[in-house]
Amino acid sequence: MAAWREKQRVKHAYDVTADIYDKRYQEEQSRKYRASLAHLSVVDAVVLDVGCGSGLFFDAVANQAQLVVGIDLSHKLLRKAHKRAKGFDRVFVIQADADHLPFTDATFDAEFALTILQNMPHPALTLTELKRTLRDSRKLAVTGLKKAFKLEIFMDLMENSGMQLEAFVDNQTINCYIAILTT
Repeated sequence: MAAWREKQRVKHAYDVTADIYDKRYQEEQSRKYRASLAHLSVVDAVVLDVGCGSGLFFDAVANQAQLVVGIDLSHKLLRKAHKRAKGFDRVFVIQADADHLPFTDATFDAEFALTILQNMPHPALTLTELKRTLRDSRKLAVTGLKKAFKLEIFMDLMENSGMQLEAFVDNQTINCYIAILTT
């Protein structure tokens, strides 16, 4: 029950800031997208954007991917993401919890969990759920906010995820660690 209350607190915080989300985060998020996409192709892939927010990532992947699904808990951010998704043929948004994804096993070719892990009450469980929905030998890009995770803790999470760490980015211009994991 405490975990759900924490998620509701985070959801409320993002609902409150939805109107200024793009202005506040677009530049930082773009750096994360570029760094992640340097290690993970989305060409003809079925892509999951976990914690899609206002859908900023759609602009970076929608024209290359076969299908993009964005999920988020914040209703207000999802309204913005839905408007952005209308600009693409194969982009859809769903209100969902990253710890309880409404997809069958092995659904996605590529998953992006950018700027979400620090908002989850049990990040290891979140990684387990992301692994469940990722097809074999496919990749997940995940970030951990540096002010929320010490490097050792973030690396322990990655190593204990049951996935192989393929690439790691710790760039000074990005305020998070980026890990590329393979199932």
